[in-house]
Amino acid sequence: MTETPKQRVWGRWVVLAAFLVGVYLFYVAKIPVIMPEVLLPAEEVFHLGGFPITNTLIALFFVDLIVFGIAFGVSRAVASGKQILGGISGAVEALIEMIYGMTEGTAGKWAKTIFPWFATIMLLVLVANWMEMIPGIETVGLIHTSEHGEFATQQIGPFLGIVKAEGEGGHALIPYVRVVSSDLNFTLAIAIVVVVMIQYYGIKSQGAAYFSKFWNVKTVFTKPIFGVIDFGVGLLEIVSEFSKVLSFAFRLFGNIFAGSVLLFVIGSLVPVFAQSIFYLLEFFVGAIQAFVFGLLATTFMAQATQGHGGEHHEEAHA
Repeated sequence: MTETPKQRVWGRWVVLAAFLVGVYLFYVAKIPVIMPEVLLPAEEVFHLGGFPITNTLIALFFVDLIVFGIAFGVSRAVASGKQILGGISGAVEALIEMIYGMTEGTAGKWAKTIFPWFATIMLLVLVANWMEMIPGIETVGLIHTSEHGEFATQQIGPFLGIVKAEGEGGHALIPYVRVVSSDLNFTLAIAIVVVVMIQYYGIKSQGAAYFSKFWNVKTVFTKPIFGVIDFGVGLLEIVSEFSKVLSFAFRLFGNIFAGSVLLFVIGSLVPVFAQSIFYLLEFFVGAIQAFVFGLLATTFMAQATQGHGGEHHEEAHA
């Protein structure tokens, strides 16, 4: 759909108005800027039947709704019989085609089996990462008792309250929604699922022979030197499988959590317009991390379906 000149003009006026309001609030009215409380664990917002509901769990609920909505919209667009999809459906179609092409080149005959994991993981993590682009995420919430600073509330109008740090002990802000990728529980859960499925596809494709990757003692007595090397490599493979969980979980968690802290700090030091540059940076970081997570999961699954060479060594001739 082509944007008309009138729509472009209105868009520019909206951006200019938002900029001027921000400048007025910070530089003229001198409304104090809040430095959010940076915590690693997710904060509890309320309890449901004795079960704590955290702000990252609420974010995950919205992420699931968005992903299901995208899937439903693309499904309806495809079912309509259109030859060329447009809008979000067309973008998702192009993304899925790219992902399938990469999966086919990596997994070969296992592409149709592994492809759903690549597509699902990448789309889920992508939506989760990009949630920090939405205004109000991690900035709107409940005021609670805190040991990290005393907060005085200044009423601005009938609904808006501004919180300013003054001294020690008092209150802080619990956001209603926090980016779920900044919660280690989320990234660790996906990492465990991926590593479990890697072992599943390895066993499914190779059977019991898959375990020779970890416990190879066939040549310990016939070829002692190579046998000891193979045994040591097997132990390293076991360590490698466990390290994949940590690698998957902390890579995604570290990048997104650091990005959230960066946006907090920049927004507190230089509000109004400087944060926009870092929003663009986080846009690309979120996309790259989702792609890397899905691609690594696909690569490891594909490798698990293949036989392991190097098990037979030629003896050196004297």
